Amino acid sequence: MLATSRSVSLAGVAFGVLMMAVALALEHIGGLAPCPLCIFQRVGVIATVIVLAVAALHNPAGRIGRVFYGVLGLITVASGAFVAGRHVWLQSLPADKVPSCGPNLDYMMDMLPLQDVVAKVLTGSGECADIDFTLLGLSLPAWTLIGFLLLALAPLRLLWLAVTARR
Repeated sequence: MLATSRSVSLAGVAFGVLMMAVALALEHIGGLAPCPLCIFQRVGVIATVIVLAVAALHNPAGRIGRVFYGVLGLITVASGAFVAGRHVWLQSLPADKVPSCGPNLDYMMDMLPLQDVVAKVLTGSGECADIDFTLLGLSLPAWTLIGFLLLALAPLRLLWLAVTARR
């Protein structure tokens, strides 16, 4: 079976939707409230899904379109993976090194400029260091990081299609 830009992009969209479905199920059914870093990771998944959905609709056959969507998809995946990696790192800190808890994300969004909110969230807070759930010994941010690495396969495949394209 020949891979097309559309089929690769739709596979990535499906995986991203699955990631969001698991996140929402854990929140609404499992009762796990997302911390600010979790919310930023969701933004990374949603941004990647949007890029791949547009790529699927456009279905670029040439190199330029595939490279464009591949690079843009990798940027969104890398952003989410960075946040997930930071979250895993924060959870691995000894208790005395964990930053103190700060205001919640809604309050910060209401009171601070966006760049300050992003900076404060990425420095982390005590609530982000809590490990509320593990599966097979890995925390949710670790599983999300693995999910981002798998999600990166779609934009990487788009780039591979661009390299091997005949025109």
